[in-house]
Amino acid sequence: MTYTLPIRVYYEDTDMAGIVYYANYLKFIERGRSEWVREIGMDQLEMKAEGVVFAVRRVEADYLGSAVLDDELIVETEVANVTAARLVMEQRVLRGEEVLFHAMVTVVCMNEAGQPVRLPANIRQMVH
Repeated sequence: MTYTLPIRVYYEDTDMAGIVYYANYLKFIERGRSEWVREIGMDQLEMKAEGVVFAVRRVEADYLGSAVLDDELIVETEVANVTAARLVMEQRVLRGEEVLFHAMVTVVCMNEAGQPVRLPANIRQMVH
């Protein structure tokens, strides 16, 4: 299942050349993952109250094109792989049919002490 999030490029997203600053693509995909979590019914505040939070462990990213001011973009998010300890998400930022940015993001769970823990069983079931 692919979750899509529409976004628009604002002036604050661009650099001196008038294109989206490279680090902002990471913000765009973070928003995509956050909205995906809500869409499938996960409550991150409830997880935190239970002592577990998500953390990004790895991002492998390719910048394939440039977005500019006022572009309408789509952030696509889908689960690529789930194990007992990690969730790998494939994410793309598109303008129309053109893929501008592609990333594979590995997410893990951590406890309050910052140590890795297994993904809770209910979360593994939600994402399968």
